[in-house]
Amino acid sequence: MKTYYVYILECSDKLLYTGITNNIERRVEEHQEGLNKSCFTYKRRPLKLIFNQVFNNVDQAIYFEKKIKKWSAKKKLALANNDFDLIEILAECRNATHHKYNPDS
Repeated sequence: MKTYYVYILECSDKLLYTGITNNIERRVEEHQEGLNKSCFTYKRRPLKLIFNQVFNNVDQAIYFEKKIKKWSAKKKLALANNDFDLIEILAECRNATHHKYNPDS
Protein backbone atom coordinates (compact mmCIF):
# COMPACT_ATOMS: atom_id res chain seq x y z
CA MET A 1 0.00 0.00 0.00
CA LYS A 2 1.36 3.39 -1.01
CA THR A 3 1.66 6.19 1.54
CA TYR A 4 1.06 9.88 0.85
CA TYR A 5 1.82 12.89 2.98
CA VAL A 6 0.26 16.33 3.15
CA TYR A 7 2.75 18.69 4.73
CA ILE A 8 3.24 22.28 5.78
CA LEU A 9 6.61 24.00 5.75
CA GLU A 10 7.36 27.20 7.61
CA CYS A 11 9.71 29.38 5.58
CA SER A 12 12.44 31.62 6.98
CA ASP A 13 10.16 34.65 6.37
CA LYS A 14 7.36 32.90 8.34
CA LEU A 15 5.24 32.27 5.24
CA LEU A 16 3.77 28.78 4.97
CA TYR A 17 3.96 26.31 2.11
CA THR A 18 1.57 23.36 1.77
CA GLY A 19 2.31 20.35 -0.40
CA ILE A 20 1.76 16.66 -1.03
CA THR A 21 4.29 13.89 -1.62
CA ASN A 22 4.78 10.15 -1.41
CA ASN A 23 8.21 10.55 0.27
CA ILE A 24 8.28 13.20 2.99
CA GLU A 25 12.01 12.99 3.77
CA ARG A 26 13.05 13.31 0.13
CA ARG A 27 10.60 16.13 -0.59
CA VAL A 28 11.64 18.24 2.41
CA GLU A 29 15.29 17.72 1.43
CA GLU A 30 14.50 18.84 -2.14
CA HIS A 31 12.93 22.02 -0.76
CA GLN A 32 15.91 22.62 1.56
CA GLU A 33 18.43 22.12 -1.24
CA GLY A 34 16.59 24.53 -3.52
CA LEU A 35 16.60 22.26 -6.56
CA ASN A 36 13.87 24.25 -8.32
CA LYS A 37 14.58 27.98 -8.60
CA SER A 38 10.96 28.73 -9.52
CA CYS A 39 9.59 27.01 -6.41
CA PHE A 40 7.85 29.20 -3.80
CA THR A 41 10.28 28.01 -1.13
CA TYR A 42 13.50 28.60 -3.10
CA LYS A 43 14.27 32.10 -1.75
CA ARG A 44 12.65 31.39 1.62
CA ARG A 45 15.10 28.81 2.96
CA PRO A 46 15.86 27.48 5.49
CA LEU A 47 12.56 25.71 5.97
CA LYS A 48 11.02 23.90 8.88
CA LEU A 49 8.57 21.02 8.58
CA ILE A 50 5.80 21.95 11.03
CA PHE A 51 3.07 19.50 10.02
CA ASN A 52 2.53 16.29 8.11
CA GLN A 53 -0.32 13.86 7.92
CA VAL A 54 -0.18 10.38 6.42
CA PHE A 55 -2.78 9.05 3.97
CA ASN A 56 -3.14 5.64 2.35
CA ASN A 57 -5.45 6.99 -0.35
CA VAL A 58 -4.10 9.53 -2.84
CA ASP A 59 -7.56 11.02 -3.48
CA GLN A 60 -8.02 11.73 0.24
CA ALA A 61 -4.55 13.28 0.42
CA ILE A 62 -5.22 15.52 -2.59
CA TYR A 63 -8.60 16.56 -1.15
CA PHE A 64 -7.02 17.47 2.20
CA GLU A 65 -4.15 19.36 0.59
CA LYS A 66 -6.53 21.43 -1.56
CA LYS A 67 -8.69 22.11 1.49
CA ILE A 68 -5.91 23.40 3.75
CA LYS A 69 -4.24 25.40 0.96
CA LYS A 70 -7.30 27.68 1.16
CA TRP A 71 -6.90 28.15 4.92
CA SER A 72 -5.41 31.22 6.55
CA ALA A 73 -1.91 31.04 8.00
CA LYS A 74 -3.39 31.24 11.51
CA LYS A 75 -5.58 28.23 10.84
CA LYS A 76 -2.65 26.25 9.37
CA LEU A 77 -0.52 27.07 12.42
CA ALA A 78 -3.35 25.93 14.68
CA LEU A 79 -3.41 22.63 12.77
CA ALA A 80 0.37 22.29 13.13
CA ASN A 81 -0.01 22.92 16.88
CA ASN A 82 -2.93 20.46 17.25
CA ASP A 83 -5.09 23.34 18.47
CA PHE A 84 -8.42 22.03 17.17
CA ASP A 85 -10.45 24.46 19.28
CA LEU A 86 -8.72 27.37 17.57
CA ILE A 87 -9.30 25.81 14.14
CA GLU A 88 -13.02 25.70 14.91
CA ILE A 89 -13.03 29.34 16.04
CA LEU A 90 -11.08 30.47 12.96
CA ALA A 91 -13.39 28.47 10.68
CA GLU A 92 -16.49 30.27 11.88
CA CYS A 93 -17.85 32.83 9.46
CA ARG A 94 -17.76 36.29 11.01
CA ASN A 95 -19.13 38.53 8.29
CA ALA A 96 -22.19 40.73 8.73
CA THR A 97 -24.41 38.48 6.60
CA HIS A 98 -23.79 35.40 8.73
CA HIS A 99 -26.95 34.19 10.47
CA LYS A 100 -25.43 34.71 13.95
CA TYR A 101 -25.01 38.40 13.26
CA ASN A 102 -28.30 38.96 11.47
CA PRO A 103 -30.99 40.15 13.90
CA ASP A 104 -33.74 39.21 11.40
CA SER A 105 -32.92 35.51 11.34
